[in-house]
Amino acid sequence: MSDPALSSIATVEDVVRLIQARRPDHVNVGYGDMPGQLRVKYVSTERFLSALDKGIGFAGAALALDHGDVQRPAQGVSSGDGVIFGDRLCRIVPDSVREIPWESPTRNLLFLADFEEPEGPLQPRNVYRRVLARARAQGLRAFHSSEYEFTMFEETPRSVREKDYRGLRLATLDNSYHLMLRQGVGSGFYNALMDCCKRMDIPLEGVHEEMGAGFMEAALAYGEGVRAADDAMLFKTVAKIVAQRHDKLITFMARWSNQADGQSGHIHVSLRDEQGDPVFHDPSEPRGMSRTMRHFVGGVQRLLPEFLILFGPTVNSFRRYQPWIFSPVAATWGWENRTCALRLIGGSPHSQRVECRVPGADANPYLALACVLGAGLWGIEQAIEPGEESTWNVYENLDKVAPHYRFPRSFAAAIERFDASRAARELFGDRFVDAYVEMKRAQDEEFAALVTDVELRRFFEFA
Repeated sequence: MSDPALSSIATVEDVVRLIQARRPDHVNVGYGDMPGQLRVKYVSTERFLSALDKGIGFAGAALALDHGDVQRPAQGVSSGDGVIFGDRLCRIVPDSVREIPWESPTRNLLFLADFEEPEGPLQPRNVYRRVLARARAQGLRAFHSSEYEFTMFEETPRSVREKDYRGLRLATLDNSYHLMLRQGVGSGFYNALMDCCKRMDIPLEGVHEEMGAGFMEAALAYGEGVRAADDAMLFKTVAKIVAQRHDKLITFMARWSNQADGQSGHIHVSLRDEQGDPVFHDPSEPRGMSRTMRHFVGGVQRLLPEFLILFGPTVNSFRRYQPWIFSPVAATWGWENRTCALRLIGGSPHSQRVECRVPGADANPYLALACVLGAGLWGIEQAIEPGEESTWNVYENLDKVAPHYRFPRSFAAAIERFDASRAARELFGDRFVDAYVEMKRAQDEEFAALVTDVELRRFFEFA
C-alpha cells in the first residue's frame, strides 16, 4: 500500500490508510494545555485505531495544571463537590497529524486530540475553535502569523537548578542584531531548528538574533485558522526540544531579568471572505482601511484592557508591560507605530493587516489568537469605532490616552477585569472564564505571599 502524504489526511478513513501503509508500533497523541505546553503519550497502534472511533482518555484535571505542574483550583475540574480525578474523553483530530523528526519511523506520527464535554470548553484549542466558528458564521476566514522572542543559554535544565537560576551563561555575548558572525557560529542549532520545523510542517519564515545577548526571534508564516494556532503551539515546544538536544536552554518568559527587555509573542491577523478575498482593504478609504478593518481595530482596542490576562498569563508577564522596552502599556493604535498596542501595516490588499503587540512570548497561542480574533469580530458586530490614532510616541504621551484604554497595572487587577468582562463570557464561555479566573487568582495569592530577593536586599538590614 502506498504511503499517503500527511497533507492529504483529513478523515478517520485517511488515518486508517496511513496506519496501514506505515505500520507503526506506537503513535504519539496529545493536546496543548492551559500554559501552552504540549502533553503527549505513546499509544500502541491497536489502541490508537480503537481510539479513532471510541475516543481516548486524558486526565481532565491536567487542564488545571499551571507551569511546573502546580495543580490549581478550577471549579468542576480540580476543585468543588463531585470532582473525580479520572480520565476524560478526547477525540483524535485526523488533519492534525505531524511527523516527529527525532523519533523512529515506527513511532514518529503525532496527532492532537480535543477534549469533549464536560472539560471541552476549558481546553484552549477548543476556546479558539469556538471563536473561529463565530468568524465562519459571519462568512469570514481568519489568517494569522506569530512572532516569538526568546533567550537562549549555554545551560541545561539541571544546571540552572544547581545554580539556583543565578549567573547563567547566555548563548551569545553582547548585542548581536542580525550578525552573520553569530549566526555562522551557531549554525548547528539554527539548522537543526529549521530542519525540524520543515519535517513537522511548521512554516518557519525566519529566525535571527535580536538586540541583546542570547536574544533571538523567530517568525512563522501566515496560516489559516486553527492550523496556524497549532503551528505556534508546536513551535514553542519544538524550539525548546531542539535547544536541549544541543545542550542549550530556551526561555519564553515574558521577562527573565531586570536587565533584559521583555519577550513578545506578536500576532499578525487579517480576514478574508469565503472566496479568499481580503476584507481589510478598501482603496476608496484613507490608507485603504476598510470599514471592516476599522471596526475590527475598534473592537480589539476596546477589549484589550479586559482581555489582558490572556495575553499576560502569569505574575511575571506584568513585568513586561513597562514603557521603553517596546511593550504596550495601553490600548492604542497607529500606522507602523511600534509604541502602540496595535500596529497597522498597509500595502497590497493581501498584505494589509493588524499586528497585536500585546501578547508576551509566554502567552498560550490558542488563547492569544482567540483574544485578537474574538475582540475584532465583536468590534465588527457592534460597529465599534476606534479611538484617536496615535501618531506620536505613546511612552512620551500617555496623558493623551483615555483612561478606559489604559491597561490594568497589576496581575490582580487584570484578573478582576477579565472576570467582569461580558464580552469575554460571550466569546469564550462562562465555564472557561470562571475556571481561568479561579486558577489565576490562586497563582496571584501564592506569589503575593512569597519573600523576594529584592525585599531581602532592601529591608533586611534597614527595616
